[in-house]
Amino acid sequence: MQLHARDVRRDVRELGALLGDVLEAQTSAEAFEVVESVRTEAIDYRRGDADTRDDLRADLADLPPERAGVVARAFATYFELINLAEERERVRAVREGSQDGPLADSVAEAAERLAAEDADAEEVQRVLDDVLVEPTFTAHPTEARRKTVKAKLRAVAEDIETLDERRLTDREQEAVERDLEAEVTSLWQTPQVRERRPEVTDEALNVQWYLENTLFDVVGEAYDELERALGEEFDGLDVPKLFEFRSWAGSDRDGNPYVTPDVTAETLERQREVVVSRYREECKRLSGVLSQDDRSVAVGDDLRERLEADLERLPGVAEEARERYPDEPYRQKLKLMRERLDRVGDVRPGGYDDADELLADVDAIAASLRANGAEVIAEDKVDPFRRRVATFGLSLASLDLRDHQQNHTAAVAEALAREGIDYEEMDEDERVETLTEAILQDDPVVDLEATDDLSDTTERVLTLFDRTADWQDEYGVEAIDTYCISMTDEPSHVLEVLFLADQAGIVDLPGYSGLDVVPLLETESALSGARRIMGTLFENEAYSAAVEARDGTQEIMLGYSDSNKENGFLAANWSLYRNQKRLAEICDDYDVRLRLFHGRGGSISRGGGPMNDALLALPNETVTGEVKFTEQGEAIAEKYANPKIAERNLEQMLNAQIRARHEAVREPVEDVPDEWAEAMETAADAAREAYRDLLETEGFVSYFEDATPIEVIEELNLGSRPASRSGERTVEDLRAIPWVFSWTQARCILPGWYSLASGLDAYLDAGGDPETLREMYAEWPFFRTMVDNAALALARTDLDIAAEYAQLAPADRREQFFPRIESEYERAVELVTRIADRDGLLTREWLEESLERRNPYVDPLNLLQTKLLAQSHLTPEEERTLRLTVKGIAAGMKNTG
Repeated sequence: MQLHARDVRRDVRELGALLGDVLEAQTSAEAFEVVESVRTEAIDYRRGDADTRDDLRADLADLPPERAGVVARAFATYFELINLAEERERVRAVREGSQDGPLADSVAEAAERLAAEDADAEEVQRVLDDVLVEPTFTAHPTEARRKTVKAKLRAVAEDIETLDERRLTDREQEAVERDLEAEVTSLWQTPQVRERRPEVTDEALNVQWYLENTLFDVVGEAYDELERALGEEFDGLDVPKLFEFRSWAGSDRDGNPYVTPDVTAETLERQREVVVSRYREECKRLSGVLSQDDRSVAVGDDLRERLEADLERLPGVAEEARERYPDEPYRQKLKLMRERLDRVGDVRPGGYDDADELLADVDAIAASLRANGAEVIAEDKVDPFRRRVATFGLSLASLDLRDHQQNHTAAVAEALAREGIDYEEMDEDERVETLTEAILQDDPVVDLEATDDLSDTTERVLTLFDRTADWQDEYGVEAIDTYCISMTDEPSHVLEVLFLADQAGIVDLPGYSGLDVVPLLETESALSGARRIMGTLFENEAYSAAVEARDGTQEIMLGYSDSNKENGFLAANWSLYRNQKRLAEICDDYDVRLRLFHGRGGSISRGGGPMNDALLALPNETVTGEVKFTEQGEAIAEKYANPKIAERNLEQMLNAQIRARHEAVREPVEDVPDEWAEAMETAADAAREAYRDLLETEGFVSYFEDATPIEVIEELNLGSRPASRSGERTVEDLRAIPWVFSWTQARCILPGWYSLASGLDAYLDAGGDPETLREMYAEWPFFRTMVDNAALALARTDLDIAAEYAQLAPADRREQFFPRIESEYERAVELVTRIADRDGLLTREWLEESLERRNPYVDPLNLLQTKLLAQSHLTPEEERTLRLTVKGIAAGMKNTG
């Protein structure tokens, strides 16, 4: 059966031609000819039909400012459209693959693997009961597209889907193509670059869009597929809640002064309104289905009692329900459920107090239907509703609070100083003792509401904790129950947050804690000091009581971005792997359940790469079943904008986590030969030294400023958060996102591979065996994933283009650094291909085709960007064009930071 009418080549060809028509109509024939000339010259060079890029450079050099802007816009818009074509091709691959049998990394494949490994139903149930996957959406500023532009692109994507999947008459086809032309014309006429920095509310709305419009609908389908697949292999399984979505948008205060308590309150309220509204729609939909009357069904005691309780609780609405739906108990119940949803957060009584109450009502309806022989209705119509309630609760996504440890320390010191306690002058042991005593005593030590004459920082911190107590009362503890501490280096940094939560009444020990206090370990000193930090906490009377009150679970966040920026790719990966095992060992020593929170970014250097590979590569000791990870920037759009792709991503996560947990149950401690670990130790030490030597060489920061568009990126209106922590220009102070974004723009993705070759060469020079590295690649998921991720970064690097950016630096500085970078790259390519025993860097044919398709179109944007960066003065028109080249390259590379 033919499922599709098109393929990616046709989509690319027709979208490119349509864009050309729109460009000519909206500008001029001359502008179109210039764009065509630039395009063909770039293609000729890439194909080998031209020996140099001289003609391309000459064309770009002669462009007047207005025409240069048209060229930049044309290529940037091209990539926006081509990204949609490739998204459609991914959907085709999923649909066609599932038609032929279980897809790789699908939940069906996971079920088959479990059966093939002779797992019994009891063992599988244990695995399912352990698994909880928690994608956590952040507002980190890596999304280069405006919300308006994204909306127009989604309209284009819907037209392409219609042409691809529906059988149309000639007139219907013409209508869709006309609409497609209108959408592309509107896209061309819409400004691509933000004129203002987005506000925190904009970022929260962006995250909310994906939760409301995609994930809310597809999560039930992922559960359905899993239940079907498991049912074919095992009997009697109960699939529990396996997903929980969380968000930092509107609650992450680290380095962002614009995330105020009012913004967090607005986010909580808006999310509740959205999810309650969707539940009302679900009840309305079910009311159209469950039209049975008392003569055809016996609803059962449970549902009857619940209906009668609602009739007493809402007598006015009950009378209306009886009149509108006489003798139709399901419809009466659903009408009353809609009313109770309307009253959530309302001054009127009768609303649902929590999601469990709503879930109990949905369960009662499903049980009644099953008792009446309507299993198919319960399964098809009610169970998806139940999954949504279990997943999204009454909060849509739980918010995590986050702030920098320095702010908590300053606030605690200032608040205690007013009580005559000199916290600032205490050493670490004294601070731990003081905080512990304060937490355990019954009476409060500080008044969080008394903020007069306090510094702005202290007032913000104290007010936040005071408001958090109110939010938990209003929205439920589950709506905002996690507090992450950036740059945790000492046990006191964690106890400070527990102390402030105790003063706010969020914590009442022993016995109750409404907050998971989560240290973020992101520096080498923090990671290497994990036993000192966590051991001190687990032995602490107050903190151990808090952990016990949170079901004996300790969440610990690992910072991939800053670890990489500090240590380099290879050393950071090894440090994270080694310290994950160490954290698992520490938690095991203290009989504490570990939940790791992986602070992954979109790029390879910031922990990105295929999620299912990453989950399967985690050390067995750390795979407790629960796993949490950040999703951010353009990665959110790529994974969750299209429903089919979103469902596929959810399935891949489940596949990986179920398989990883099953492996960990059977083999709790991963067997890593000493020879492999020693090889990584040798390589990591040398790699860290080589990486630090580059960064600490005098003049490197200046070279970075000259050879990348960092200054432009810092001025872009990408996110509400500033690009650096203090405004200074040092690698340490610069946030990881603009650091990676800048190198990506210059097509020199140094953070994703630099020092890999130096490290591996050090191992070989010390007598290491190349065959051992090949064995590690073949048999060790961690090492294989690290090498494959480096290969992706190397494949996306283009040193010919990077050399164009290097020319922007003074000659002496260029000669000092670029040959070092070039040499490391070439050796890394050689080693990666030899270790992986393959001819090229990439193993995925579709990715290789994508890069070949994209490279000729990214090149003109890079050359135009370097031309503008080389100018000492830019007109306002040229400034806009320069920003547009950044956006276009980001779309072409499908990556920012």
